[in-house]
Amino acid sequence: MPPVLHTERLILRPLSGEDLEDWVAFHADPVTMEFLGGVQERSAAWRGLCAMRGSWDIAGFAMFALIERSSGRWIGRVGPWQPDGWPGTEIGWGVARAFAGRGYAHEAAVATMDYAVDVLGWSDIIHTIHPDNAGSIALAKRLGSENRGPTRLPPPMGDFRVDAWGQSADAWRARRAGQSAR
Repeated sequence: MPPVLHTERLILRPLSGEDLEDWVAFHADPVTMEFLGGVQERSAAWRGLCAMRGSWDIAGFAMFALIERSSGRWIGRVGPWQPDGWPGTEIGWGVARAFAGRGYAHEAAVATMDYAVDVLGWSDIIHTIHPDNAGSIALAKRLGSENRGPTRLPPPMGDFRVDAWGQSADAWRARRAGQSAR
């Protein structure tokens, strides 16, 4: 059974059918989707939700739905992702525009990086980020990741410009230990 994670302000749970309308709205917003592959029609968003949910059964992990604890509202998706042909084990994130700038992506990324290292046993984590996506680059840096340079995503996303930001599990653990010692 897929896990449910809790942070101070968030519940991270596997995506489900109840998330469809929020997922569709997220993928229809041109600002939110500017660096996440572009706007998707409802049918494409539905297929993406099904792929994400199905990844739990096939790969044993996938991104989590982000739920704001105080309101119960769906605010985005964050977590482990590595479809076939992906350039590495990724922790990715996306928060709906109405919730951007509140630190939710950072809070959830920390929780899911801990999960990837401690539970999934990942030895390395990347974040594939468009070079113009200043917000995600700032978050990757805040997480301690470094730009490893350009990488390629598998088709049909092979033409997207992305850099692989990342760090080893050992670097992540050391960073977390340093933060705990403060």
